[in-house]
Amino acid sequence: MTYMIYINQYGYLEIMGQGARETILSPALCRAARGLLDWTQNELAEKAAVSRSTIRDYEGRHHDIHRATEAQLRLAFEEGGVRFVEIEGAGTGLCLPNRPG
Repeated sequence: MTYMIYINQYGYLEIMGQGARETILSPALCRAARGLLDWTQNELAEKAAVSRSTIRDYEGRHHDIHRATEAQLRLAFEEGGVRFVEIEGAGTGLCLPNRPG
C-alpha cells in the first residue's frame, strides 16, 4: 500500500510507506548467527529485548517478524561480533572476525 509519493534529493520519485521489502535476516541466518555466537534462543531474546517465542516462531518459520524486531535482532548479533556480508551472486552471509586471544 502506498502512503505518499515524493521527490528525493536526486529528483527521482520515491514511495513512502511500508511496501514490499527484502528481509536481510532470514530464519536460517538467525539460527546460524546464534550458532556462531553459541547463544540459545533465550540469550538472544534477552540481548535483543524481544520474547523468546518471537525468535522460536520466526526461526521455525511460523511467522515473519516486523522490521523493528529484525533490527533489534541484527543489532544484538552485531554487538556480539557477527558481521553480515553481501556475497555477490549468493546473498547475505555471516562471519565472525578473528578475535585476539
